[in-house]
Amino acid sequence: KVTGNRNPIQTVKSRIKSPDSIAKKLEKKHIPVTFDGMIENLHDIAGVRVICPYIADIYTVRDILLKQPDLTLLEEHDYIENPKESGYRSLHIVVSIPVYLTDSVQNVKVEIQLRTIAMDFWASLEHELHYKNEAKVPDSIRRELFRVAETIAMTDREMQEIALELRELE
Repeated sequence: KVTGNRNPIQTVKSRIKSPDSIAKKLEKKHIPVTFDGMIENLHDIAGVRVICPYIADIYTVRDILLKQPDLTLLEEHDYIENPKESGYRSLHIVVSIPVYLTDSVQNVKVEIQLRTIAMDFWASLEHELHYKNEAKVPDSIRRELFRVAETIAMTDREMQEIALELRELE
């Protein structure tokens, strides 16, 4: 905003996995519950979710992040161009960042999820409905969730088009 441009970031959320959650994930993957086991095998010890107004903003923010000299891109999964079977959309990047400790520097993997407001709305509710539910989700409900995801994706594209049209009028 300082440069006179609009801000491509709506909200940023972050979290650090609890030690208990880290241990459970390592045990589930049959990896030794050690510092090295954690650093070498987990991509989401720390997680950041960046919520953007428009789809184009997601790629702008990704490009800005990857220009940072202390970030190293390790993985990228574009679930916007290639949605998951459920309809889930988001751009995930795993980066390595230096964490400065009292006597050393440790590179840590961080997963950054970049989504639009609409993608975050769908993913949050789908997670609550699907993953927090102990019962097996019937195929009819899976199809309905996918249909809703498609509707939200279409709305995302339409809102971006409207924003572009309005910018051209300025």
